[in-house]
Amino acid sequence: MTPDIIRALHLKTIDQLDLRNTGKLSGGEISWRVIAQQFLDREMKPLDYTDAEKQAVQSGILDEMFAYGPITPLLNDPAISEIMVIGKDCVYVERKGIIQPANVSFLSDDSLRSAIDRMIAAVNRRLDEATPFADARLPDGSRVNAIIPPVSLSGPCLTIRKFRATPYSLDELVEIGALTEEAGTFLKSAVTRHLNIIISGGTGSGKTTMLNALSQFIPDNERVITIEDAAEIRLLKPHVVRLESRPPNAEGTGEVTIRDLVRNSLRMRPDRIIVGECRGGEALDMLQAMNTGHDGSITTGHANTPRDMLRRLETMVLVGGIDIPLRAIRDQIASAIDLIVQVSRLNDGRRAITSITEIAGIGENQILLQELFQRKSGSKPGKESQLIRTGIRSRLESVDDGEWE
Repeated sequence: MTPDIIRALHLKTIDQLDLRNTGKLSGGEISWRVIAQQFLDREMKPLDYTDAEKQAVQSGILDEMFAYGPITPLLNDPAISEIMVIGKDCVYVERKGIIQPANVSFLSDDSLRSAIDRMIAAVNRRLDEATPFADARLPDGSRVNAIIPPVSLSGPCLTIRKFRATPYSLDELVEIGALTEEAGTFLKSAVTRHLNIIISGGTGSGKTTMLNALSQFIPDNERVITIEDAAEIRLLKPHVVRLESRPPNAEGTGEVTIRDLVRNSLRMRPDRIIVGECRGGEALDMLQAMNTGHDGSITTGHANTPRDMLRRLETMVLVGGIDIPLRAIRDQIASAIDLIVQVSRLNDGRRAITSITEIAGIGENQILLQELFQRKSGSKPGKESQLIRTGIRSRLESVDDGEWE
C-alpha cells in the first residue's frame, strides 16, 4: 500500500473513533485497540491487497495509535541494542555493534511526537519548548532520550538504549571475549572484598553492563542503594533500594538531584552505594561516602582512560561549588577509589575491558596508578586483541602464594 493510503486509513480511524488522545488512555486502552482493529478490518476488506499486506498495515496503524509506531517491532527484536530516530523518515538501529538503516519511518513528525510523549509520560517526564529534552525509561528497562525543536534542527530525535531481559553475567562476558577468566576472578575478588570501583568508558561502551555483572558478586545479606538519573541498573539481589532523580516541574520547583539522593542515602544505612553515573557535584559526596564506611561502592563515569577518569573526578568536585585545594581533592580520590575498570568499544563493534588499573597512592603532583591488566592487539593481522596481566602485583594478591584471595 502507498503511504498516502496508509495515512488516510490512520486518520480515518482516529476521526471515526475519536482517539486523538490515545496517549492518555489507561485502563480502557485494550478495549479501544480491539474496536480500532475491528474498524480497520471493515475498512480494509474491500481493498485489493493480499491478507499479509493488510495485516502489516493494520499492525502498523495500531502501533501508531497505541504503541510506539514503526519502531515497536524493533523494540521487540532482541538482536537490536540501540534505536536512533532522526525525524520521521530516518531510523537507524545497532545490531552487534554495527549501525545500519532500519528501513522504517513514521507517518509524520506529529506521529513521532505522540510516540515520544507516550514513552516519557509513563515516568512523569515532560517535553515542551521550555524543556525540549528529557530522559526516561520503558517498562522493560530500556533507556530513552528525546529532544525536540527548537533545539533540534532535525525534527524530533529519539535514542533508545535497549538492555537484555537478563543482565550479562561475568561468565558470559568472559565467553564473548570482553575479559579473560583470570581478570574475571580478580574482579570477583575485588567486589567481595569491598573495594571501591569506578567503571570508566565512553558513551555506549558497556559501563552499565559491566556494573550489572560485577554487582552479582555482592553478598545477598548486604543492603544496596542504587542512585540514577533514569533507572537502568538491575541488581538481582534481595535487599536493594532504588532511587531515581527528578527534574523540576513546570514551575521550576521540586527538582531532586543525584547529589541530593547521594546525601540522603547516607541516612538509609547502606552497606554499598551504587551511583549509575557520576557527572557533577555528587562526585564529592560519593568520595566522602567511600571514605566513611561504605566500602564496596561502585559508580561509572565518562572518560577515555583511567588517568582521564581521575582528572574528570577532580573537575567534578571543583564544579560542585565547594572551595577545596586540589591536593585535598586528590587525597580524597586516592583514599576512596581502589580500582578503575576501563571499558571501550573495539574496532569491530564489540565492547570489552581494555584496562584494569589500581590506585597505588599519591605522589607529589598526581595520583599514582599501576595497570594490572591491559588489552593488547593480536600478534598477527586479524587476530583478536587479548586482555593480559601486566605482571604488576596487586594489593589483592596473596603474599604467600601469589594468587587472588
